[in-house]
Amino acid sequence: MRILVWHGYLLAGTGSNVYTRELARTWSRQGHDVVVLCQEPHPERYDLGGARVVRPRIDGPLPVFVLDHYTDATPVRLPDMAVEDRRRFVEVNARAVRDELPADFLLANHVLLGAPVGAAAGVPFVVKTHGSELEFAMRGHPELCRWAHETLRAARAVIAGSRHVADVLDDVVGPGEHTPRRHIVPPGVDTAVLRPQDRPAALRALIAECHRDVAPQTGTSDERAPDPGNARRLADFLTGDAPTVVYVGKLSEEKGVTLLLEATRTLQARTVVVGFGPLRERLEARARPDVLFTGPLEHRHLAHLWPLADVAVTPSVFPEAFGMVAAEAASCGCPPLVARHSGLAEIAACIAAAYPPQHRSLVSFANNDVDDLRAKLAALTALPRTEWRSLSRAARRAAVTQWGWDSVANRLAAVAITSR
Repeated sequence: MRILVWHGYLLAGTGSNVYTRELARTWSRQGHDVVVLCQEPHPERYDLGGARVVRPRIDGPLPVFVLDHYTDATPVRLPDMAVEDRRRFVEVNARAVRDELPADFLLANHVLLGAPVGAAAGVPFVVKTHGSELEFAMRGHPELCRWAHETLRAARAVIAGSRHVADVLDDVVGPGEHTPRRHIVPPGVDTAVLRPQDRPAALRALIAECHRDVAPQTGTSDERAPDPGNARRLADFLTGDAPTVVYVGKLSEEKGVTLLLEATRTLQARTVVVGFGPLRERLEARARPDVLFTGPLEHRHLAHLWPLADVAVTPSVFPEAFGMVAAEAASCGCPPLVARHSGLAEIAACIAAAYPPQHRSLVSFANNDVDDLRAKLAALTALPRTEWRSLSRAARRAAVTQWGWDSVANRLAAVAITSR
């Protein structure tokens, strides 16, 4: 098949960016002709399995849900974007889609602005809602919700990664002609790359990947790049057998990083904090010596970091569409511990079902409850090694069974082709 994937952003750094990259790579490796339309300036940095990248040349601001830094675009929060700028953005991208026709179908990411782009392109399309657009940009903005409701009518199907996201879609946009065409298809995990490893080998591989990092030019900084010197810092920090807790995600209030650092303050463990965001400077200034901030890391790093960890924590206090980081950690055999709400609770349920009954409570903690988080972390890091290995194997089985990319890609394609 010839498949077009429209995504308004980059190919790394956030969940929907990684989702786009991995899905395109999987479809391409399966033999499909895949074109990705996005704003990634350096597609050559990523393995897309042969998929081709087209970058529509937008001549105005880039509509975003949360303000981040872009090196060659001017981001504006979607609710703050002028109507004429939104319309121009949609038309430029729809024209770029039409230039790539014919195609069997178009996958358009995010209800806004994916549905308007798909509708304007005039090609059979499905919309993948990631949840961030619903919570961060559309909720509380009736005009945006009406626009979404109108343009979703033209979609063959609407894909939600979890039941939680499907419910949020109904709550924010309201039911409509798209409601019977709604399907739940979870995001995927590259279980071939993200897999358990022997810890000494994983540490050597992590250090080797850090040596490959390109340092920013003198006098410049890039919050989306790993910290300089990570090879030496991680080698020193991860020496020995102390229990290790890993956080991967944005350093912002809604992600619950402050909660995690408070919970680990009295824990006999070391904590690696991976990511970028507005809270980094404040968190790092207050952190204890047993906390290491690395800046954002790529999957080539994380594939070796998670196998070194005893637990991967996703402490978000705000609803999450799915909880990809927890699923990816599980694929590496690292038991995840997540806040028990929204899409994270669905992740927890899948992994808990694979755990021995006596350990099922160790997969989640009460939302925004630092005492419960601390207690679960203490229990996980104190497990005898044989019991911990049992959880590690169970977490890996759940990831392979539930979230392997080939299965996810096949399910998405089937929905797109059979939905009318």
